[in-house]
Order: sequence, then C-alpha cells, then structure tokens
Amino acid sequence: MAMGTVHKWLTHFTDTKKCNNILVPPASKEQQSIYFLQYHRPVYQRCHLSMNGCREGQHQYSRTRNPVGTIETKTLAPVASPAMAMYSLNMAISELESEAPFGTSSGIVRVQVPIEEQVEAIDWLLSQNHLLLPRCFFFGRKQYSPCCNGEEKLVSVAGVGSAVFFSQPHPFSYWDWISIRRFLSERCPLIRAYGAIRFNAKAKVSSEWLAFGSFYFMIPQVEFNELEGGSMLTITIAWDNNLSWSWENAINALQETLRNVSSSIVKFPKQTPPTLISSSHNIPSKVDWDLAVNGALQMIKRNDSLLTKVVLARSTRVVPTADIDPLAWLSCLKVEGENAYQFLLQPPNAPAFIGNTPEQLFHRKCLHITSEALAGTRARGASQALDCQIELDLLTSPKDDIEFTIVRDTIRRKLEAVCEKVVIKPEKMIRKLPRIQHLYSQLSGRLRSEEDEFEILSSLHPSPAVCGFPTEEAQLLIAETEVFDRGMYAGPVGWFGGGESEFAVGIRSALVEKDLGAFIYAGTGIVEGSSPYLEWDELELKTSQFTKLLKLDLPRRQKVDCK
Repeated sequence: MAMGTVHKWLTHFTDTKKCNNILVPPASKEQQSIYFLQYHRPVYQRCHLSMNGCREGQHQYSRTRNPVGTIETKTLAPVASPAMAMYSLNMAISELESEAPFGTSSGIVRVQVPIEEQVEAIDWLLSQNHLLLPRCFFFGRKQYSPCCNGEEKLVSVAGVGSAVFFSQPHPFSYWDWISIRRFLSERCPLIRAYGAIRFNAKAKVSSEWLAFGSFYFMIPQVEFNELEGGSMLTITIAWDNNLSWSWENAINALQETLRNVSSSIVKFPKQTPPTLISSSHNIPSKVDWDLAVNGALQMIKRNDSLLTKVVLARSTRVVPTADIDPLAWLSCLKVEGENAYQFLLQPPNAPAFIGNTPEQLFHRKCLHITSEALAGTRARGASQALDCQIELDLLTSPKDDIEFTIVRDTIRRKLEAVCEKVVIKPEKMIRKLPRIQHLYSQLSGRLRSEEDEFEILSSLHPSPAVCGFPTEEAQLLIAETEVFDRGMYAGPVGWFGGGESEFAVGIRSALVEKDLGAFIYAGTGIVEGSSPYLEWDELELKTSQFTKLLKLDLPRRQKVDCK
C-alpha cells in the first residue's frame, strides 16, 4: 500500500474503536534515497483521524468550490491559566456535542479562550511532546498580526492535530488554493491554514519527504496562541459531508485529541547540551561541489546560454548517537532568530521540517502586499569596527551587487504584473542577523484583486534568491546537478488566512527525525565571479546555526565526508 493510499484510507476511517494501531509500510526501493537507507522500518503509531480538504483530480472539485456553510469564531470568558482554559473548552465541547451542526452540511467553528497568563507557544508545544499527532509552529517576526480583539497582537502559534488538512501528490494548483480558501473568512481572521509547498513539485520525491506530499497545510485542532500581553487556547471543528467527514466525526476526533493534550506547561530551557553524532555526510562532497560550481560558471559564461545565476544547494546528513528532539532544536534557533521566521511542520508519521529563515516571500493584508529581496552573504564581525568593514565590503562588492540586483528586479517585475503600483524602499541596504548580514530591499504594492493571491504565490516562487535566473534554465541545471531531494527546503512556508496571508522562504532549515537523525540544508547563489571555495564557506556559515548544536562523539567517530 503506497503512502498516499494509507493517508487517504486514514481520512475515511471513522471507527475509532477499531483504530488503535496501524502499519505504515516502508517506501519502495525505487522511492528510497541513497542516504536514508535506515528509513525502512515499519512504523506503528496511533491513527490520527482527520479530513483532507483537497480532492484528487480537478473534476472532484465540483462540489467543493464554494465556501463551507458555516464559518464562526466563539470567544469564551477569559481565564487565569491554561489549565482553566482546558476546562472551559471541554465544557464547551460537551455543549456543542448535543447541538445540531448549525443546519449546514459543511462548516468550521473555532472556540477560543483568552488566558491572562502569558505563555510562550513553543513551551506549550514542548509540553505536548508525548503526542503522536501532526503539529505546526509559526513565529512571524516583529510585525505581529492584530488579534481578534484588536488590542493584543499575535506573536506565535503552535498547533497539534488537524481539524482539516490539505495535501496531494500533484503540484499545488489553483483548485487546491480554492479548497483551502473555502474554510477561511475575513470574519474569522485567526482561522488559518499553516503549511509548506515543495521547492520543485515535479522532482522525484525521496522517502524522507513522502508524507508531506507536494504540499501540506493544516488548520490545527488544538491551537495555542502567544499574544503580546497574554495567551489564548483554542479548538477548531471542521466538517464537510461531501468529503465524507461529518460533524460527529469531527467532534469525536477532537475529543480524542483533547484527552491527550497536557494542560501542565513547563518552561523549557532555550539552550540544550550539544547533540552527539556518530557521522556527518555532505551531499555533494567538497570535491563534487567544486565540480558543480565550475560547471555552473561555464554555463553562465557560454554565449548561447541565457543563465546569469543559479542557486546550488547542499544536504548534510547527521546521524545521532541518541534521539534528536526537533522542538529542542527549534527552541535554540528561536533564541538567535531575532527578526526572522521560525517554523515547524510535521505531518502524521513524518519527520519534522524546522527552520529559522530571514527571508519573506510575501505578506498580504487585504489588497496590500509586501515582498523582500535578500541576497549576498557575509559573516558578522567580532567587533563593531570589523563588522562595519565587512558591511562596506558587501555593499561595494560587484559580484554580490549582480546577484542582489537579479533578485530585486525579478521580484519587482512579478509584482508589477498583478499590482497597480510597486514601490521599492530601500533600494539596497544591509540586513544584519545574529550570525550573518545580507543585502536587502523591501518591495510593496497594491493588488488589483484578492484573487491574485494564488498568482502571486505561484509567480514569486521560486525566486532567484533560491533558484536562479532565468527560472527555467536555473531549474533545469539544478535538476541535472543536485542528487538529493530538496523537498520543502527553499519552498514557500507560512499560512493562508481570510483577509491576510504570509509566507517565508524555507531556507536555513532542516528535516529532523528523532531516531534517524537530520538533514541540514543550505544553498548559495552562483554568478559570474563566484568562487567554489568561498561558496563552500558560505554554506558552512549558513548551516552554523544548526551545526553549533552538534558534537561528534569522538570514541565512535565515523567521518564520512571527504573534503
């Protein structure tokens, strides 16, 4: 049974008494990647019941194009603590259980309880580490979204279980976007679908990425919102009889999830001892990297080639001597992630995709949209004087200016296709992060229609910052050169909401499986004047936020990478 078939089977399996454990078989030999050979064990885990909001095949969308019949948010009285919020929500479910489903065959209802105590969403999620459920986390930089009461601002979101998820093996399409949008409304701005899209949906999927599909989004069943001045615990119920998921199914699945959610929250340390690893393996190796970069430079210099930039990436596989906790890693990233996006996405029976990315793909609020150009990389200086010297070198570098200009001008042209006017401000400046500094520019415009959101997403991705220019030529060279599956790395990661959506670019990221290790991803732009040696150093710099969490277990050291 293929993984997609298993996922579909779970969606329509409604007898919870019979669903104790299921066997998820391994991927076929053809699907296994050369470096995930240990990913073959059978996985026995609790069955997670949910509804897939996406139908297979365009003809299947005929009955599921219109908005669901009911979209509603109910706010209960504020309470002092998360434990009291859990009690309020359980009481609310008891009342909802006896009610008819609002007289409609489809709908989504969010019930939220404001909490006076301020609790970090990541601490709440860490307290749910015992759950074998899909989960997500999103921290959206400093321009926080207004909350439902218009006073407190939403800082970060953590969720477990899915009231409804959206995933298919085919590339993310307009009809998939419609399938998500029908569960969203401006009247309920905090009902959001969190997820990610593959970098290249046409590339062969390796075994570690199978459970994600070509895209994976989820509206959490149980969600914890960290606010500027407090917190909020919520539950969401979604149903659609046309998708074989009734009100009763949704209530039963939510109750099963809530029975296992912990109301005791422990504040976890944001620094952990280094993870001991037995081996580290780069794909490509340093030798193969030099060959790939030199090959790309030859292509760029050819008179008959349109290629001016290509972004080549590296996957570093680390094998631990003990389990890796992806949330512990994410917690450490959050400490140094000033003015960056932190995210986690984990479908059922899958590794966790985590990251700490500085790059915004786009942010839409009503018709206003912003995007960013980010390119050129330098390390931060050990002193203020050295930092300024490095900044000046980056600002005046001809090679980095070429790379940055390609990114900025391409994004401008794509925004102009759907916006009335595009403003670039600043044209070019330095963006400083704790370990790295980049060339940066912000672009903003006004969409002609909210329906242009899908076109913006499909147009801006992949950007020259993670692919190259022209896009088709760069994608072709990447497909010919890279021998690993990028998966969601460098793809869009973020959320859709009713009147607002926000996506980052999934760089500075890793795929983490507790007992199997991690893949750490990084890429660098190759333009005329690039040096294989310096570009390799840039990869090392970009992965340092992860590698600082690792330590080779010297007695058992098995260094695989050849440099």
